[in-house]
Amino acid sequence: MVDLGIFITSRVKRKVVVFFTTYPAIKMHSRGLAKLIKEDPGNLQRELSRLEKEGFLKKEKKKNTFVFYANTDFILFKELQSIVMKVRAQQTASRNVNLLSHSSDK
Repeated sequence: MVDLGIFITSRVKRKVVVFFTTYPAIKMHSRGLAKLIKEDPGNLQRELSRLEKEGFLKKEKKKNTFVFYANTDFILFKELQSIVMKVRAQQTASRNVNLLSHSSDK
């Protein structure tokens, strides 16, 4: 089974990439995203800044805070989205096979 950890070594960055490629239309504040993906806000903020600097994310000022969202025009966005979908499909298929094999053992 392929794991995204091979390609994206930072656990926090991997979660951010998976979230924003899965839900590209959502705009999130860093604290809300930290709560959602269960990561430390400080570490998350650092990864969000790096991904924004690289062009994967965009940042927009809302009142007195910033929200982050996917830059769907990023040169690798569609490829990353495709990889995430393929890995998720493989994980789902693997889980289904495991469930079927366990249910047939009973």
